[in-house]
Amino acid sequence: MSLRLILMRHAKSSWDDPLSDDFDRVLNARGQSNAALMGIWLRDKGYLPDQVLVSAAARTRETYEWLSNGMGLCADLVVKNTLYLASDMRIMSQLKQAEGNTVLVIAHNPGVGEFAARFANRAPLHKDFVRYPTCATTVFDVAAPTWSEIAFGVNPVVDFVVPRDLDA
Repeated sequence: MSLRLILMRHAKSSWDDPLSDDFDRVLNARGQSNAALMGIWLRDKGYLPDQVLVSAAARTRETYEWLSNGMGLCADLVVKNTLYLASDMRIMSQLKQAEGNTVLVIAHNPGVGEFAARFANRAPLHKDFVRYPTCATTVFDVAAPTWSEIAFGVNPVVDFVVPRDLDA
């Protein structure tokens, strides 16, 4: 079976508590709504993960909670401290250990945006792809038979969306 990657930046987080540590920041109301909306989009498109790799930060874990509500399912969730503010290379090393056929990774910028740009064989023409704003999501067909064999620069982009695209 072919592999598929769904790559998402966490939803919009709150800056309301100036004393809160970055790791502990939670989503604001817009972030919660956007994550649920993205879950509905993933479900409607048939992009459903069987494994999810999520940064251990509060905002990424909460993004998955709202996303899974929208998708109507809970996949095999793996929370990883190593994905917190991970570089593109760290994301790659974590993804090489994945076990699902369709894997969702929820992480942070700048690493997640840099990973998307490097992983794609060709960037989509969408104006927000380079910026990779909160809740931006790219779906890739993986050009490798196993996760351990994945490489940068060879993976076709199937879809790319940001929440603003779905508000219409």
